[in-house]
Amino acid sequence: MHAGAFTEFLTRRDAIAVLIFVMLFKFTDAFSGAMTVPFIIDIGFTRNDYAIIVKGVGLAATLVGGFAGGFLARACPLVACLWIGGLLQAISNLTFTWLALIGPQQWALTAAVTIEQFTGAIGTVIFVAYLSALCNNPLHTATQYALLTALASVGRIYLSSGAGYVAEATGWPLFFIVSVAVAAPSLVLLVWLQQRGHFAALSKVAR
Repeated sequence: MHAGAFTEFLTRRDAIAVLIFVMLFKFTDAFSGAMTVPFIIDIGFTRNDYAIIVKGVGLAATLVGGFAGGFLARACPLVACLWIGGLLQAISNLTFTWLALIGPQQWALTAAVTIEQFTGAIGTVIFVAYLSALCNNPLHTATQYALLTALASVGRIYLSSGAGYVAEATGWPLFFIVSVAVAAPSLVLLVWLQQRGHFAALSKVAR
């Protein structure tokens, strides 16, 4: 990444923390998402059951969540939005723990998918807003954003690759509780960056 990406408002140590935060913010979503389809099938649904709900109410929930995330991004400070998005996308994984406990009921699957898609969309919109705020150098904005999104995909693709082993070792109800817990490192980093004045500095750069 171009040296000017962070040096205007971050020390080297803070910049490393930001990059790790970028990599981990959507990890909770990716970790649970890696096993959602195997879970749905294992508890008694079919792929068609899941596909119909995802393409129907799931798509609607995603669109509504996107608008909600956009509203939050405009109405609230960035750090507050990241807290809201980070907590919502993590806690929503518990709906699948609930689904695992009550069994294959269509209405429950619809509710779980709706909540997961809605909160995931909020988290994604807010995360994109944060990445955009980081890309403050007008000469290198596209390059910075591309590199940041590539880094974010590490958490989504590579770090979540062990989700299957965890699911096998814990069982479904506990697995989705673990998927909430894996959000903790990103939230700890969020606290640290907030205390370091990172978001206040971002606001000044944006002006």
